[in-house]
Amino acid sequence: MKPTDNRTSKPAGKPKPKPNFAQSQPAGRKGQAPAGTGKPRPGAAKSAPAGKDNRRPPTARELALDVLTRVETEGAYSNLLLNQALQRSRPDKPDAALATELVYGTIQRRNTIDYFLDRFVAKGVAKLEPWVRNLLRLSFYQLHNLDRIPEHAAVNEAVNIAKRKGHAGISGMVNGVLRNVIRRKSELTVPAGLPAVSRIALEHSHPEWLVADWIRRFGEETAESVCRSNNEPPHTSVRVNALKLSRDELLERLASAGCEARPSALSGAGVIVAGGGNMALTPWYAGGELSVQDESSMLVAEMVDARPGMSVLDCCAAPGGKTAHMAERMNDTGRIVACDIHEHKRALIEEQAKRLGLRSVETRTIDARKLAETFGGGAAFDRILLDAPCSGLGVIRRKPDIKWAKRPEDVAEIAALQRELLAGVAGLLAPGGVLVYSTCTIAEEENERVVESFLRDHPAFEPDMPPVELLDRLPKDVVGASGAVTILPHRFGSDGFFIARLRRKSERH
Repeated sequence: MKPTDNRTSKPAGKPKPKPNFAQSQPAGRKGQAPAGTGKPRPGAAKSAPAGKDNRRPPTARELALDVLTRVETEGAYSNLLLNQALQRSRPDKPDAALATELVYGTIQRRNTIDYFLDRFVAKGVAKLEPWVRNLLRLSFYQLHNLDRIPEHAAVNEAVNIAKRKGHAGISGMVNGVLRNVIRRKSELTVPAGLPAVSRIALEHSHPEWLVADWIRRFGEETAESVCRSNNEPPHTSVRVNALKLSRDELLERLASAGCEARPSALSGAGVIVAGGGNMALTPWYAGGELSVQDESSMLVAEMVDARPGMSVLDCCAAPGGKTAHMAERMNDTGRIVACDIHEHKRALIEEQAKRLGLRSVETRTIDARKLAETFGGGAAFDRILLDAPCSGLGVIRRKPDIKWAKRPEDVAEIAALQRELLAGVAGLLAPGGVLVYSTCTIAEEENERVVESFLRDHPAFEPDMPPVELLDRLPKDVVGASGAVTILPHRFGSDGFFIARLRRKSERH
């Protein structure tokens, strides 16, 4: 499940103390940003080397504006740009939280924001310079969507930014538009009587083509639930390394450190964590006791069901989460060949294996389209995992720019690549072996249609049901008649995923 654009809750009662390791980390999104003004930290500018440019660090809103503008003009990825900006500027925790909320919230609500702003901008938002357009967008988002941001703080900071980046005419326009928005806030509602596609697209800010497709497939109610869920902050989930400790033991350690943790209902190895900060910066992560992974993604290794001693091929393995999970389930015996087309991503897989203490993982830099050529006729793997490059339409909650970047023609192009990859690796599977095809998209063309096409062209393969342990745990409505698993984002608050298990018939058949 690698999106091609990246190929890259509290219970009542006495509050628990927060773990010390999280105190220095930037706050994540909680649905509302703190009422900070994004002012520079006291003394921050004084730390610049003598003789160098002593400019003050950017405010939270300036930082967010730069990220938003680059996402739009350069086609850059919001999560990568934001992480780089936070590391470079090192804002304090409230400002980091505000910048994060503004970037993701503004991108999530983009078409709804533009719809309302067009009422106040004479020539329309689309005619503005990109930085002016994004300044108005992030300011509107504060005024319309964030209750704890004082209106005067949002307007004043926007006007000041406009003065610094533009001229008096631009700052005056920004001031006038935003004050008009405040005066007419009660009028900013989606019109009644719109067709379902238009209403859902505006109320939950998704492109109409995507809403129409989901209504066709899932019905209006489910499509709206998916869109609503995509705008909610993702929760943090981790996978226990069963080679080092049990899930119950990890839960005890997390609770002792003041984290709010509970077992995942979806994955047998998963734990949902709240109040733990960035789990990749914890001693448990460094010690290889856990990995950060979405619950839906954890199901892939369970579907592969590789046993100790088996030979496994992971075709598009980076960054290595599913590879490591398979190795853990195999008791680190047997052999897993984990491949990726990029050397720096192959190195990520190797780093994961080393951190977790896994010795059964062998990494290679190979284009998945050339795996059959590389291994020739001598390889016969017991299990093959093709976690294919995809549109990423199941992870919009984590990467909201995906929904605006993708078009229907992109989905068709990606599906063609997926069919090529699946057909290309099929011959490397031993008779009686299992090939698992997975994506982090909920696009039918990339999922069911790819599998159906493959089965038509490869009569030696047949669909296979999930392993009994997983089948007993999953709700019946997420498992199709042929055994393929589809997880929609709203169902468990996890990523949208598709996982199909295909068995190669034994030779006697």
